[in-house]
Amino acid sequence: MPHFLCRTCGTQFVESLVPPPACPICEDERQYVPASGQAWTTLEALRGAHANAWRMLEPDLLAIRSLPAVGIDQRALLLRTPAGNLLWDCIALLDDATEAIIRGLGGLAGVAISHPHYYSAMVEWGRRFGVPVHLHAADRALVMRPDPCLEFWEGEARALLPGVTLHRLGGHFAGGAVAHWAQGAGGKGAILSGDILQVLPGGRWLGFMRSYPCLIPLPAAEVARMAAYLAPLPFEAIYGAFHDREIVRDGKAALARSAARYQAWSTGMVAP
Repeated sequence: MPHFLCRTCGTQFVESLVPPPACPICEDERQYVPASGQAWTTLEALRGAHANAWRMLEPDLLAIRSLPAVGIDQRALLLRTPAGNLLWDCIALLDDATEAIIRGLGGLAGVAISHPHYYSAMVEWGRRFGVPVHLHAADRALVMRPDPCLEFWEGEARALLPGVTLHRLGGHFAGGAVAHWAQGAGGKGAILSGDILQVLPGGRWLGFMRSYPCLIPLPAAEVARMAAYLAPLPFEAIYGAFHDREIVRDGKAALARSAARYQAWSTGMVAP
């Protein structure tokens, strides 16, 4: 039986003879069901119509994106370290070519995902490479395909590899996480943010929302808390969830001024 994939968000479900009656990820207030209605596909169908493209962001960080776009059109990031490679966030398309490239680059030591919109076909990736998929336990209820490869972590931080640590930042989702890579940006540090911190066009500002497509903002106090949590970490770069969405210098300053701008507008400190 197939494991159906939601065409809108790319989430893969438990195997079934017919598509699920609905996609809880899309019916949640942070996402949406298209006006045309819920639609479904399978991994096998994607493999016949799509391919993954690669882009080097810095020497040990590569972006993987499916073309034509699949679901939300997020990218996954392959982070290479001497202790093993980490796939940050997930995409639906996993084919033989992608597996061969990753194995040629040293394989995977694990997968870590920022939040449920990018759970996608995570079980396929975990099983294919025989590695754990790390998810924050606060979002466990939104896992649509349970599997033993899924490992739920709790608390505010989880070290995965030397120099690579997950941090629960919240905001967009209760378990929303970012990854801190100490050796990123030439040793100055980097944040892999998904869209828990949304890198905006131009590479200078960040956005913060409960829902991006439905335009539901976060409370100003929550954004201030998120910025304060990250302030002690050393980082220069911030790599976001989408193609060409990265801040390559002064990332810490970009976070501080973006949070201050959000605070000012959302609390009426500036005139419209």
